[in-house]
Amino acid sequence: MVLPDDLPVPEDDGACDHLPGSQAPSIPLDGTDGETHDLASLSGRSVVYAYPWTGRPGQPLLSEDWDLIPGARGCTPETCGFRDHHAEMEKTGARVLGLSTQDTGYQRELAERLGLPFPILSDADLAFTQALRLPTFDIAGRTLIKRLTLVIDSGRIKHVFYPVFPPDRHAAEVVRWLEENR
Repeated sequence: MVLPDDLPVPEDDGACDHLPGSQAPSIPLDGTDGETHDLASLSGRSVVYAYPWTGRPGQPLLSEDWDLIPGARGCTPETCGFRDHHAEMEKTGARVLGLSTQDTGYQRELAERLGLPFPILSDADLAFTQALRLPTFDIAGRTLIKRLTLVIDSGRIKHVFYPVFPPDRHAAEVVRWLEENR
């Protein structure tokens, strides 16, 4: 839960520049709440934070070099931030959803362990990621989404936070943006 001081800072490589103003693709995504979510058809404002990978306590990381990958470390602290700021985001009229390429069963353990009041969506087949051309990286035979957050208004991407750093303070940054952009 505590991030090392010497984590490499991700650079803005322009990989999300095409997203603002885009329509979210109509792709059903399974959620940890047992529901299927189509981000293109949700009315109102949605905050969708995407993260690479959440580990489990006592289990090894995907790679010994995980901490050396800019933006990789910090998925659980980021998720806790969204959990802790969830009520503030709801007060601005926004719903919160998480997104990763992990399968729903794996994500469900995280949601239960952290007591999340919102669902985590699975894009295990990369359909949503590929349709939007979200930035990814490959490690240990897996394709993972780089850390980013989409603000989607009734199916259209209004704003993108990318790159996200530090991840443990990102949810507070999103709250400030939501309050200023109601």
